[in-house]
Amino acid sequence: MGASFDPDRIAGLRGRTGAGTPAKRAGTRVWARAAVVILGFVGALYLIEGIDAVLSHDRPAGAPGQLDAGGIEPRAADGLDGILWAPLLHGGWDHLMANTLPLLILGFLVLLSGIGRGIAATGIIWVVAGVGTWLTGSSGSVHVGASSLVFGWLTYLICRGWFARNVGQIVLGVVIFLLYGSMLWGVLPSDPLISWQGHLFGAVGGVLAGWVLSGDERRRRRGASAVRAVPTR
Repeated sequence: MGASFDPDRIAGLRGRTGAGTPAKRAGTRVWARAAVVILGFVGALYLIEGIDAVLSHDRPAGAPGQLDAGGIEPRAADGLDGILWAPLLHGGWDHLMANTLPLLILGFLVLLSGIGRGIAATGIIWVVAGVGTWLTGSSGSVHVGASSLVFGWLTYLICRGWFARNVGQIVLGVVIFLLYGSMLWGVLPSDPLISWQGHLFGAVGGVLAGWVLSGDERRRRRGASAVRAVPTR
């Protein structure tokens, strides 16, 4: 038989033809997992706000919800646990709905780099934003809302590519900056009812997360540079 009927050759051709299929399936799974996780998180925020609305149905219009008392109370010892709960609470449906679209878009993009890495970045932002707000917020105020995560995810997406020297991530960061960069004005004091401290320290947390989570890439880059710098004979 001729070469066109060689079983080994045919098997090799079939292997090459299907070689991209597992990678495509893996990419689809990453997108699907990222979508499920961020939709689940935002859905949980709506569930929590619904519970708060039910618990607070007898309060006057415009009054804080019952669960909102669990937010961050700056420099109050019993307000420290608000660092854990503040991003899950919102001052009404309008507050939550204003955060929903950026939460979905930016959260999804953060999780596309890997669920574990995205959760790690979110954890760093969550803690830095909470501690910073607790230290610098106005006395007697209570800070709630996931906008600290929005600002953190924004700066994380903008800066991580520069830290890692990853061209694809740099391009994505530039696009994100062009689309959402104007939001960064929110880190400055403005409306006393808006937690600019949460915005500011959320953004700081995003930069820190980008630096910390790009450590492997920086070490590999330094190692490669060191190898190139070794003189040869």
